Amino acid sequence: MYKSFGYPEFNASGEQILTTYNNEYSNMLMDIRVYKIKADEERIFCREGEEIAILLLAGKITYIFDEQKKTVSRKDVFTEGPWCVHVCSNTKVIVKANSDAEILVQCTKNEKQFPAKLYAPKDVPWGYSCAGKFGNTAQRQVNTIFDYDTAPYSNMVLGEVINDRGNWSGYLPHYHPQPEVYYFKFDRPEGFGASFIGNDVFKSIDSSFAAIADSKTHPQAVAPGFLMYTCWMIRHFDNNPWLRQNCNEDERYIWLHDAKF
Repeated sequence: MYKSFGYPEFNASGEQILTTYNNEYSNMLMDIRVYKIKADEERIFCREGEEIAILLLAGKITYIFDEQKKTVSRKDVFTEGPWCVHVCSNTKVIVKANSDAEILVQCTKNEKQFPAKLYAPKDVPWGYSCAGKFGNTAQRQVNTIFDYDTAPYSNMVLGEVINDRGNWSGYLPHYHPQPEVYYFKFDRPEGFGASFIGNDVFKSIDSSFAAIADSKTHPQAVAPGFLMYTCWMIRHFDNNPWLRQNCNEDERYIWLHDAKF
């Protein structure tokens, strides 16, 4: 039985396991984990037959990969843009923590060979979506680190969203067949929101996640007073990649595009 939401805890080694190829979220077709790394700690990532994206959420780290070495920092996901390394199968990435840090690691099966790439904040600018629409209740900041348009060799999509306080994202309710995972963070530890997956509703809290499959609609909302960050990760289907223009809006709500607020 597949599950649509998760509240995993970090284990003693600082690893938080979200989805794997054989747990109750296996229909996501991705292995996604978050790591808390202590200063001076080192983690090594390399997978045969899988591509890997390593996204910095907070802290100062050094990426070492493909004969490159780059020290980067991010105060937090709410005030600074992303740094992310994306590599193909059998490419080793070393992450050395210069301070306490947190990283998200997204993997999926992919035998294709492609050049390693480091994405910097300047490469992935934030932009506002739905500004002024629906009474300005769905305005949010969005970036797309990579997708099919920019990285057609990848089997994944990776991006970020920040909901304004009390606002919605993924609105109008929309759907697509490709599986998607949302990982949530809040600017205050008591922050919360609501995640709507088809007919089910879940409470979003810091470090929780949603697992969306089977063309279920998936709008999200955050409580007034809090910013909500969402890392959104999609797995392309073979011969059917996720394309922004192919997202479908629930026809029951399309009238809202022309409604007066």
